[in-house]
Amino acid sequence: MDPEPLERITARRAELDEREELLAKELAEVRAERDELAVAERVLERVASSLPTNAPRPRRRLGRWADVR
Repeated sequence: MDPEPLERITARRAELDEREELLAKELAEVRAERDELAVAERVLERVASSLPTNAPRPRRRLGRWADVR
């Protein structure tokens, strides 16, 4: 049997294993940042709700916070 196909398969599996590891790390980083943003959003909402009613209040626009003046 020709060893070349087996070597190619083994090399490709190694490449995919490495890519899987990198993607798993990136996914963990994305999830952590998303969690941090959720906390920041809740804090901002609490701060905004404690402002006097005549003070400008931040609002969400297109997924981001924008000052309304």
